[in-house]
Amino acid sequence: MSGSNLEACSSCRACDLASTRKTVVISRGNPEADLMLIGEAPGAQEDAQGVPFVGRSGRALDQLLWEVELDPERDLYICNAIKCRPPKNRRPKKGELASCRLWLDLQLAVVNPKVIVLTGATAVEAILGIKGGMTQLRGQWQTWDGRSVMPIFHPSYLLRNPSKATGAPLDLTRQDLAAVQQRLCEP
Repeated sequence: MSGSNLEACSSCRACDLASTRKTVVISRGNPEADLMLIGEAPGAQEDAQGVPFVGRSGRALDQLLWEVELDPERDLYICNAIKCRPPKNRRPKKGELASCRLWLDLQLAVVNPKVIVLTGATAVEAILGIKGGMTQLRGQWQTWDGRSVMPIFHPSYLLRNPSKATGAPLDLTRQDLAAVQQRLCEP
């Protein structure tokens, strides 16, 4: 986002989350990357630091990205569907997603990614408008606005399901991210 858009986003008061947030969490990573990763909403660590995916989920995500040779700061632009933390980390409400869509659309326009990764059901609903179980959606390429889109399990789900067995959520997510890496290499 440009400087004036960043400033406008940082002072946004379009929904009730503005009254409970500490900071507006906009992005991290490379705004010129071919890959954009969109999560749900900031958590407590993100709200405190003003950067997405820096808590336990973020560390788990970074580890998975490194395992498929994606540098979280160089190869991706990372953001969330909404920019303010919902109280007690509850799922964002429809109105909050709608209020924040302007900022997400601006990010999509500026970054113009070739590939988008959606982490979790809320990000899938925000971009693709699909409600449903991630077990069926994850790993299935989708198309949105001429872009390849890969839904994956949210890292917080992986932390609750830490099995390293073949076919477990962690293994499936690693496979999904490897498919993303491969798609990025295609002409």
